[in-house]
Amino acid sequence: MATIILGSQWGDEGKGKLTDILCPKAQICARAAGGHNAGHSIVANGVEYDFHLLPSGLVNPNCMNLIGSSVVFHVPSFFSELSKLETKGLTDVHNRILVSDRCHVDFDLHAAVDGLEEVELGDRKIGTTGRGIGPSYSTKMARSGVRIHEIFNEEIFERKLRQLAAGYKKRFGDLLKYDVEDEIARFKEYRVKLARYTVDAVQYMKQAEDRGYKILIEGANALMLDIDYGTYPYVTSSNTGLGGIITGLAINPTKIDNIIGVVKAYTTRVGGGPFKTEDLEEAGTKLQEIGREWGVSTGRKRRCGWLDLVVLKYSTAINNYTALNLTKLDILDTFETIKVAVAYKDPQTGEEVEYFPADLGILDTLEVVYKELPGWKKPITDCKSYYDLPKEARAYVEFIEEFVGVPICYIGTGPKREDMIVRKTSAIKE
Repeated sequence: MATIILGSQWGDEGKGKLTDILCPKAQICARAAGGHNAGHSIVANGVEYDFHLLPSGLVNPNCMNLIGSSVVFHVPSFFSELSKLETKGLTDVHNRILVSDRCHVDFDLHAAVDGLEEVELGDRKIGTTGRGIGPSYSTKMARSGVRIHEIFNEEIFERKLRQLAAGYKKRFGDLLKYDVEDEIARFKEYRVKLARYTVDAVQYMKQAEDRGYKILIEGANALMLDIDYGTYPYVTSSNTGLGGIITGLAINPTKIDNIIGVVKAYTTRVGGGPFKTEDLEEAGTKLQEIGREWGVSTGRKRRCGWLDLVVLKYSTAINNYTALNLTKLDILDTFETIKVAVAYKDPQTGEEVEYFPADLGILDTLEVVYKELPGWKKPITDCKSYYDLPKEARAYVEFIEEFVGVPICYIGTGPKREDMIVRKTSAIKE
């Protein structure tokens, strides 16, 4: 009954577009983890919608949307984002969104601390969005955080927030520019407004499963940013893979029909951290410019490079994808030759390494082994079926598919909703 859409690289793969396409068949669209650091863009009916904290299923007027328990919830962003969607013409959004009462609150305090922690790291800074995600998860794990249900107990809420602020003040002193009483005052208004959206998400999901509802789950960030399996410490602070979906929504794993990995036809990354196939020369610049590679959430330019199949195979081993969505294939239209990473190599021994190591020091010493494939040198955005694609583009798709061992069922050929080729539908459970 559940279809899960997950990022397979470092994020920004185009998960929101597939969510939008599949949403008409779903009765519930849910997010499980992360916060308003995520960024999805959807172009529908000529209008571009940006999503950060909210599930992008809100574009579908017949779909309920749920923010799951492992999300860190920034209340001002929640209301601001709903307002922007209304301004762009989406109707009834306030009646189609619910948030788990078990979510931890991402305060403006956390954002202030986020910036100070990045300054502390100096040259080793993570390159976070500065939106308080890491500090929010830190207070959650330290058991000093505030959950949404506690907002409605004014005495407990104010005591806990003041304790958090006092602790950070001891650590950072006058460097912390934050007024706890100002944030407490704003929550007096939020407390009243938020009540209508709050739900026991465990009960809500159980009832949905018992009734046989179609559930679409939208992953945030991507596997290579996972706190356990990503390029630690250059990661986000949540579990962004399959495991995080199950715990974040308390979903029954036996009810999962499809796990769709979304992979860009090349690779991008925002912020610091290793990126073996990054191209700092002409190819990387070309990918960045043609692909309009700057972040929805931050506006930062993304680092760009060739597709890394070592990363994709590693990601597949963890998330167990049943199908893949290859996105932005059209960005490669003008390339004479396309490179794909198929292994890493130890320069001392010449031995190939086909796995992604945990130790970033070891990773740094390895060289990339590339396979070169011919480009197709023609636009593909108007291609509506698989065999409309040039044979070189099909060869590229099939090479990836064979290497990873997972069928590519969706191929993105442009930015619009309709720019998606669907193939191998037998691999997708309806």
